[in-house]
Amino acid sequence: MGVADESVRDVLAVNLRRARTARNLSLSELARLSKIGKATLSALEAGAGNPTIETVFSLSRALQVPISDLLDQRRGNGLTVVRGAEVEVLRGEGVDLRPLRGITTGDTVFEVYDQQVRSHQESLGHVGSEHTVVQVGRLGVRVDDREVELGPGDYVGFDALLPHTYTPLEGPVRSVLLLQYRSDQRLHSAPACSGGGAEPDVTG
Repeated sequence: MGVADESVRDVLAVNLRRARTARNLSLSELARLSKIGKATLSALEAGAGNPTIETVFSLSRALQVPISDLLDQRRGNGLTVVRGAEVEVLRGEGVDLRPLRGITTGDTVFEVYDQQVRSHQESLGHVGSEHTVVQVGRLGVRVDDREVELGPGDYVGFDALLPHTYTPLEGPVRSVLLLQYRSDQRLHSAPACSGGGAEPDVTG
């Protein structure tokens, strides 16, 4: 999304209403599915809420749509440069995400994020597959009942529907997060795409 034009909360407000309507869900039904209060959902749809990573991934899981359907990344043309300092950060309890780029190729959609893991972060799961490459630091990853430890240059990939957690082991961890979806999982007909000034997906 072009954060110079619209904030995360403004874009989420429009897309949340669109996604909820497309799924024929009332606010009460979505509140039950997402475990987010009805008043909070109403505020988000009015552009008055304060969305976090946890909120966005809960909505993605409940609505069964990719993060980009909620954060509305649009296609760029030709050369795409995304300056990290110009991208609005989506914050969670333990993770900061900067949406960098969405790519559609064939029947697959990819979303690329700069991810910083500050402290323990849990996810109940969400649609798609999740891929992480550690750049700096050491990261503990738990997926369902399996645990691995990653260092710089290491990669992990898994079905994002499974409950998963990220835990920094020696201070903050910098990594690249790639979320992968089938195109038929997308709510929008337009492809996902670039973030930052050129024009954010949670971890999730």
